[in-house]
Amino acid sequence: MLRIAIPNKGTLSAPASQMLRDAGYRQRTDPKDLICRDEANNVEFFYLRPKDIATYVGSGDLDLGITGRDLLVDSGVPAAELLDLNFGRATFRWAAPAGTLTSVGEIGGRRIATAYPGVVGRYLDEHELKADVVRLDGAVENAVRLGVADLIADVVETGATLRQAGLVTIGEPIMRSSAILIGREEQAPNGAAQLLRRLQGVLVARNFVMLAYDVRADLLDQATSLTPGIESPTVSPLHREGWVAVEAMVQRSDVHRVMDELYDLGARAILVTDIANCRL
Repeated sequence: MLRIAIPNKGTLSAPASQMLRDAGYRQRTDPKDLICRDEANNVEFFYLRPKDIATYVGSGDLDLGITGRDLLVDSGVPAAELLDLNFGRATFRWAAPAGTLTSVGEIGGRRIATAYPGVVGRYLDEHELKADVVRLDGAVENAVRLGVADLIADVVETGATLRQAGLVTIGEPIMRSSAILIGREEQAPNGAAQLLRRLQGVLVARNFVMLAYDVRADLLDQATSLTPGIESPTVSPLHREGWVAVEAMVQRSDVHRVMDELYDLGARAILVTDIANCRL
């Protein structure tokens, strides 16, 4: 039975469970449950602290897990990213009091407060920088004001919290994180390929829609250049002479522009349908 770790709380928990439901897997109905067995798919889900998931997968006690890229890097365990799940995005940045630092190259020899020493340590090693890393469990924005550190490394969303603490961001992001599926670096366990394929189907379904329209046959090449589809559009003759019906998958974020251009070209009966899931 495939054993998979899922975040039991936090911003990744609900989206992870919903994505698995969309992929056809049973999930817990009581948020207090720690284990959920999906006998039909031969999978067992374990609901764990997000920071512990990489450790369980890296040790081999669990086969796969859903966690943040930041948490995987911070753990330093021998596990690998298998798939970006496209939710729970976060940006890690340096921040210091305004006017004290102008570039990341100046952080050498300084004290850095962070809740993610593994992420910071990897960055320092990759850039051959030496600094003192002060580990804190949270509220790192106050570390400089309280004299614990010279700068911080933390998740930055709007920057409002930093500004309240008198801090400004420095340089480019340390890393960009999101929810990911992780596994051991050796051969994948039985059932992992099916899970990966299902999750990829959910991602495609969320990012694409099915676009259908009618167009004159002499305009078909121009129309299909706007809707090439994943591999090729489906084209069927209509009872109306000289016209064809076309179906193609289109990026959800681009669909309104495509519809406008098709209409201007002369296409009619332009319809958009959501895709619940798919296999490509």
